[in-house]
Amino acid sequence: MNRRSFLSRTAASTAALAASPVAFAEESAARPLKLGFDNFSIRALGWKADALLDYAAEQKVDTILFSDLDVYENHEESYLKELKAKGDALGIEIQAGTGGICPSAHRFSDKWGTAEEHLKLTLRVAHALGSKAARCYQGFGQDRQSEGGLAARMKDTVRVCKAVEGYAKEVGVKIAIENHAGDMQGWQLRQLIEEAGPDYVGATIDSGNATWTLEDPFMNLEELAPYVVSSGIRDSMVWESEDGAKVQWTAMGEGNVDIKRYVERFAELCPEAPLQLEIISGFAREFPYLKEDFWKGYEDIRSPEFASFLRLAKTGEAIPAFQPGPDEDRQKATQAYQRAELERSIRYCKETLKIGRKA
Repeated sequence: MNRRSFLSRTAASTAALAASPVAFAEESAARPLKLGFDNFSIRALGWKADALLDYAAEQKVDTILFSDLDVYENHEESYLKELKAKGDALGIEIQAGTGGICPSAHRFSDKWGTAEEHLKLTLRVAHALGSKAARCYQGFGQDRQSEGGLAARMKDTVRVCKAVEGYAKEVGVKIAIENHAGDMQGWQLRQLIEEAGPDYVGATIDSGNATWTLEDPFMNLEELAPYVVSSGIRDSMVWESEDGAKVQWTAMGEGNVDIKRYVERFAELCPEAPLQLEIISGFAREFPYLKEDFWKGYEDIRSPEFASFLRLAKTGEAIPAFQPGPDEDRQKATQAYQRAELERSIRYCKETLKIGRKA
């Protein structure tokens, strides 16, 4: 090879390398989101991980989130690796998770040991399953009334994360904290992640839980997007009531969130994060913010978030709650209802939203 040919080829190779990040970004943006579901969506069925993987394959989804540690037959390495192998064979990416990790939260359980032991176990399970995220949460909305409020619970959660920082980095799994059941708004969870360390802590974004903190899911998404590694997504119907507003979570496309636009924005901001459905529908919760005594514990609610929530409430309408028929077995009716809600949501995501990477 002469000098001119060598320089020409070197220049071409350098140009190709320089362009590759852009090409990769364009390719990533062109691909549909990975679609999956959280096993909590069909909790009434009581299925273990193996049966859930079979069901996920039937539904032709890309991912599944096992969001609790009871879904497994055991936590032995050999068993977990068998599950991973089955998921790989079915073409289903597994994400692992658990419940609350804040030791001072009012519903913290020591079933899995101390908070640190619990989180380390979840990280170990996630690693064995090939999951790069370990979903967990801080607590519940009731923690707003606890001594020190959310700020104190956030400090305790950061402390627990830091206690297992070395292990999380060693196994290469991110602690993925969810905005959960009325505890933190998006900006608060973002603050917690940044304080703990975003190199090993990320977010499990939950669009429905945002409405339980008087927050518009779109504002929640904008805040958390840089840190999203997992998700639990559902639609919501929010409407005005006599004392404030009511929220009822719904199947996809049946609320007033404008879920189509939400998913489009999710795809723009978090193209490689899986969109995992966590459909929890059939009941309404009231937020009586027009009553003075409601605001104890909600003093940290910011005006832009609240104003956006109020605008959302003005566009909604009351919808009925789920109720089994008088002659139906309640457990069987609930199982059928949960399964129908999830499967309708999967179809909506595939057919209307055009997401999911499987035909």
